Amino acid sequence: MDRTRIVVGYDGSGESQRAVDWAADEAARTGATLQIVHTYQIGWPAGSYYRPTAEESGAARGRAEQLAADAVAAVRARGTGVDAVATVVHAAPAATLLDLGHSGARLLVVGSRGTGGITGLLTGSVSQQVATHARVPVVVVRGHAAAGGPVVAGVDGSPATSTALGLAFDAAAAAGARLVAVRAYVPPAPSVLPLSAVEADERTALEASLVGWPSKYPSVTLEARLVAGRAAKVLIGLSHTARLVVVGSRGHGGFTGLLLGSVGQQLVQHAECPVLIAHPNRASTLGTGDAFRL
Repeated sequence: MDRTRIVVGYDGSGESQRAVDWAADEAARTGATLQIVHTYQIGWPAGSYYRPTAEESGAARGRAEQLAADAVAAVRARGTGVDAVATVVHAAPAATLLDLGHSGARLLVVGSRGTGGITGLLTGSVSQQVATHARVPVVVVRGHAAAGGPVVAGVDGSPATSTALGLAFDAAAAAGARLVAVRAYVPPAPSVLPLSAVEADERTALEASLVGWPSKYPSVTLEARLVAGRAAKVLIGLSHTARLVVVGSRGHGGFTGLLLGSVGQQLVQHAECPVLIAHPNRASTLGTGDAFRL
């Protein structure tokens, strides 16, 4: 398996071009191969018995190959030495990207929405499917990474927290950025528990999640932040001034039910900066020491 491969979906839209740019920057920094994937499907009205001719199929294939080749040429024209290759597939986009990611890629990158070859690359369709079902980390490139902004990591003490923190610290170290580790919680009614007791317990849990990380990354300035509020709203708010938001693929506690469909889904739909869904990487070596350039 090629464990230094970054897979990025491209359909010709501006959003997917920004995803390619982000992935190309990361490939340049790490020396990874950049695999630009363009899928296409010839669609016909429902119930139609019409089948495309060989000429029509060939023309569609030719257009798809040219689009992908142009994307590769643009990456090579940067002069950064990135080994960029194109893959053109007549198939469904999400399944194709997931299969290629699971075949040994270290990272999957998608835009927040798009049109064209990866038909319907919309949050809620392809990018959401990839972010939800991948077995490697996924970056959904949306909004704008704030120059000089921090990396923000959602922390809840679940098993996914360790994966998310490892990637977040890597990203912050690579960018020379500070890391804001956030634990969000919803306060109970005052009649149930004293707010001071709840805050103390939540603070203890946050600090426990961060034990050992500062010594692994002494160059990273860490801010531990406890915030009362819904997790998605808190993280989306912080995304306005962040360069990257990192969350685990699922969680509990402060980030209850962190599945794409709850907090993660809201982030890939509404965040104002790129979002990294930190799936435990079961097919590659991304992790401590494989930092992001942001």
